[in-house]
Amino acid sequence: MGDFVGRAEELAALEAWWDALAPRPAMVWGRRRVGKTALIEKFAETKRMVFHTSARRPEVDELRELSTRIAPVAAGSYRDLRERPYERWEDLLDGLAELARDEPLLLVLDEFPELIAASPALPGILRAFLDRSRGSTLLRILICGSSVRVMEAIQDYREPLYGRFDESILLHPFRPDEAAAMLPDLVPADRALVYGITGGMPQYLRWWRQDLPVRENLRTLACRPGALLLTEGERVLGTEVESGDRPAAILYALAAGRTKYHEIEDAIRAEPSRTLDRLITMRLVERLIPVTEDPKRSKRRIYRITDNFLAFYLGILSHYRAEIDRGLGATIVDALLNDLDDHMGPIYEEAFRDHLRRLAVEGRLGPAVVAVGSWWRQDGQDQLDAVVLAKQDKTRRPVMVGESKWARQVDAARIRRGLERKAANFADPDDLKYAVCARETLLNLDDDVLGVTAADIFTSRPEIGP
Repeated sequence: MGDFVGRAEELAALEAWWDALAPRPAMVWGRRRVGKTALIEKFAETKRMVFHTSARRPEVDELRELSTRIAPVAAGSYRDLRERPYERWEDLLDGLAELARDEPLLLVLDEFPELIAASPALPGILRAFLDRSRGSTLLRILICGSSVRVMEAIQDYREPLYGRFDESILLHPFRPDEAAAMLPDLVPADRALVYGITGGMPQYLRWWRQDLPVRENLRTLACRPGALLLTEGERVLGTEVESGDRPAAILYALAAGRTKYHEIEDAIRAEPSRTLDRLITMRLVERLIPVTEDPKRSKRRIYRITDNFLAFYLGILSHYRAEIDRGLGATIVDALLNDLDDHMGPIYEEAFRDHLRRLAVEGRLGPAVVAVGSWWRQDGQDQLDAVVLAKQDKTRRPVMVGESKWARQVDAARIRRGLERKAANFADPDDLKYAVCARETLLNLDDDVLGVTAADIFTSRPEIGP
């Protein structure tokens, strides 16, 4: 569990940035628990580095702490930084530039939003340093932060550091196959279940005890006062969601199944569009339209919580929180287990679509695949879990349709007949390929139907490049 997993593309991007001639700073950002520090430590394990994590200390204390981090690198210089720490950011940056005159040096400023909260002038100071030192030092500056809103704002055209980053990596939770690599001791169906509960956040996955059954993990992680997942839900709402009651109200409405715009509007008794846009920007919510429609023109829209853990917390766990705090956690475990089947349905559908996207990247679904998404009729009927579109003769055409069932065993022939009927709404069924997904077993699977189970989706495999 302690081994580094995934992030091949991100590591390659950081290495390319490191090898560039006189690169400007790089940025790694993303929610807490998503693995930013692990990524940076892996990238920097063979590099000369100064790593500083801000704790929103007063500016003089931040400079003193950072000076002690620099001291081992500056050993032998005329200045003892432990006795005479830097007192100005300008002097500190100039000192680091001198230390990197002949040999590359990596400066990591972790939790940068906390740093600029204590030193509001720092972005402007850093910009001035970058402008005057470019080409004269081998110093590489990497900033990192967990406040997605602040890190996004730093890159705005009105801010001092606008246009000063050569690499910006927004780190996302793991995909199903990446999460599987962190759960090697579980059978695929249990990997899928854990992914449905914890999502792809590496730290949550590390909390899961692979040597214990699901029931025991839920009891210890969720069903006792102060349990990690129980308190994490409130922390996410308090730190990742913008202030005010409306964002949380929208998330609770979505978790309760109110996924249409007018349903959300009725639930919060207010116009939700601006708040929905912010939640989408934060990648906590996703807007879905039928994949065959133009996103710019379609008025059909539903919304879903993209974070599996947040959906689990808001949709299931939070309903039991008061009684868990009163000591009923041991009996609530059974209720949680019963609720998980309904919770897993849409999550397994998205994992199925993710698997099809991976197959498309590998070239296994035919040429020129341009989209994989869901589809439904105007009246909401005949929903298809997956429609694969390919570009043919300058037109996006369906080439495959598929359905996913969170059931241990599925009759693939019966599912195919249903897919043919639904697909007739927009294509000739004889021109399509078909895919059927179950949790464990597919019965009556024809040779020309792509069969998918958790063993296919939740299996670690080599990273595929862009």
